[in-house]
Amino acid sequence: MCFKFKIFFALIVGVFLAIFPLNAEEKSKEATTRLPINEINNFTQVFEQIRTGYVKEITDTELLESAIEGMLSNLDPHSSYLNKKSYKSLKENATGAYGGLGIEVVGEKGAIRVISPIDGGPASENDIRSGDLIVELDKSPVSKMNIQKAIDKLRGEKGTEIELTIFRDGEDRTITKNLIRDTIQISSVRGRLLYENFGYIRIAQFQVSSDKDFIDEYLKLEQSNKKELDGLVLDLRNNPGGLVPPSISIADMLLTGGKIVYTEGRLPNSNQEYYADPFDISGGIPIIILINGGSASASEIVAGALQDNRRAVVLGTQSFGKGSVQTVVPINDNSAIKLTTAKYFTPNGRSIQALGISPDLVIERAEIKPFKPSTRAREKNLTGHLNTESKGENALSSQPSNIMEDNQLYEALNILRGIKLLDK
Repeated sequence: MCFKFKIFFALIVGVFLAIFPLNAEEKSKEATTRLPINEINNFTQVFEQIRTGYVKEITDTELLESAIEGMLSNLDPHSSYLNKKSYKSLKENATGAYGGLGIEVVGEKGAIRVISPIDGGPASENDIRSGDLIVELDKSPVSKMNIQKAIDKLRGEKGTEIELTIFRDGEDRTITKNLIRDTIQISSVRGRLLYENFGYIRIAQFQVSSDKDFIDEYLKLEQSNKKELDGLVLDLRNNPGGLVPPSISIADMLLTGGKIVYTEGRLPNSNQEYYADPFDISGGIPIIILINGGSASASEIVAGALQDNRRAVVLGTQSFGKGSVQTVVPINDNSAIKLTTAKYFTPNGRSIQALGISPDLVIERAEIKPFKPSTRAREKNLTGHLNTESKGENALSSQPSNIMEDNQLYEALNILRGIKLLDK
């Protein structure tokens, strides 16, 4: 074995061990497993050919980073190498502030698929929709870029512009959108009273403080209502996921026991089970969860946990189906890898991966227009009609304003009110 080959062999083995540190049991197993010498030899030859013969000079560091990127990107759409910039972006996203478009995406066959736009961001304000396929960035085809670098390009300094070319189902031609990047301050959790005694909480994304924010919003709703709620709508539509621990914590807050979720992977520490404690912050009130094709990952954990434990009715359309767990493994202070290490399952053993959560009530998003029939005479219009004094509360009441603009939310509220009426 030549001296140069020995150097490259040691280098590749070192990179391998830096990425995948082994515990004692794995080291023992590795001692009896030989690395593929022929393939490593092929790698070093290709490395040397590119380093010396490529049309422009590329540093060894750049080549090795590209090799790592390729090694991870070929595993699945969610495993990736995080360089200094993308690692920083990941940390910012977890805390809720970064410069970009406010959009959750995933690489897909030479393009970028939109999972969901984040509420209030440039993408949402410019009608970027869940399911859109971004095929060009600033007129450069995504298919000719490294997919992770293409996704990183969506982020940038506030005030900078980027042009997106989008393919959308149902459209005959591509759509061009010019967006101005902004500082994305994600309001992860927000709530309001839909109607007297009925609350609404939307979780746009699961961040570090989402579980605490959920408690705060729920208590605010009870304070505004001046008594306990009779029902709650939990809106997880277009929630792309985020951090799993806060989602498990929120599911725990709405359950009085039972399994929340469990994960299975190759490594022993990837096999975990999570259970709820007896405290339910809502006191057991009826809950309806709204989901759609933009609901992914951690939001599917919450929906699946409450559905399997018969704690909530899930309403809407099929969720995205991202049922894998990504572990961020720091390589050094400036880089890391995001590696898929396990799949998660609902309490009843349903795999969410590529399947998603099926709603109990399938209701597509639609536009509602009240039907106004021709005016007919009523008793009160007749000459000489008898007046009647009411001796009880009027059962009729007006609908909350703006609810009918969202037919899924409108149906959820009507179901909750119906449950309360039957309970009486």
